[in-house]
Amino acid sequence: MWNDSVIDGRFAAKSGQARSPHWQKLFILVLMPDPGKSARSSPVISSRENRWLKEFRVALRGGLPTESGAVGVEGVRLTEEALSSGCRIEAVLFSESGRRHHARLAPYLDREEIAFPILYTTGRLFEGIADTEHPQGIAALVEPREFSFDDILRPSLSGAAPLLIVLAGVQDPGNVGTMLRTAAAFGATAAITSASGQSGTASPFSPKALRASAGAALHIPILAGPALPILLAQLHASKIRTLATSSHSDASALAPWDVDWREPIALLIGNEGAGLPEEIERSTSARVRIPISGGIESLNAAAAAAVLFYESSRQRNSL
Repeated sequence: MWNDSVIDGRFAAKSGQARSPHWQKLFILVLMPDPGKSARSSPVISSRENRWLKEFRVALRGGLPTESGAVGVEGVRLTEEALSSGCRIEAVLFSESGRRHHARLAPYLDREEIAFPILYTTGRLFEGIADTEHPQGIAALVEPREFSFDDILRPSLSGAAPLLIVLAGVQDPGNVGTMLRTAAAFGATAAITSASGQSGTASPFSPKALRASAGAALHIPILAGPALPILLAQLHASKIRTLATSSHSDASALAPWDVDWREPIALLIGNEGAGLPEEIERSTSARVRIPISGGIESLNAAAAAAVLFYESSRQRNSL
């Protein structure tokens, strides 16, 4: 809408009168869009009972998927990773102070084809839904992509053979996220989460796991797999060599550099304390053990994964 000053100025221009510098500045202020405001933005949410705030609260503070299956990401970096991942975005939420991050996210938020709302709320209400102690005032609801067993066996875009990380009973979400980040950085093509005995694997899409993965969990294909015995049968039928990480002194265990990582491989990493069940280790194609100095019993799961995937990357020339 034109305000009175602009209407007067427009008529003055039509009547041949010169526009004043003051009118020109006003004309620019009225017609130029606010760079921090999208056409799909909404009024500031001021009630904690708002439907969107309830969904963000469940996903972030509760650490659970919403009814539609969306998970929450918080912070400018994770939100940027979500927006660039190709996953479906349900909504993006800014607090008053978080608006300063709009410029960084503008390449994703200011496009005409976006199909999700951009929401705003007060700093106080944002703190009530946030999972972090010092929130950055930016969050998103994102639906992770779903993959089938056949999907994760496809070669990478570079043509490299499948290289899978299988998390079997890894219960700490920080470890899950760290290992996914490491695996993705060193060229793993997909990940599988599976239960090991009575130990399930923590969700890779919980807020803590997503932070630890630095968003890698939204980029690498992840399959919520079946129980380990069934999964091993599927992998063997698909001609995937299965390797069990082991801390036991076993003459038959391979050193990391004795494995041919260029062939299709699934690397199994077990529970932080118990490792993989003995019967599962016996059912794999081979065991792999990292030689370490005397006096140290073993590396933790995340450190072992980093060593093994670095060697796989060295052989597969993905660095």
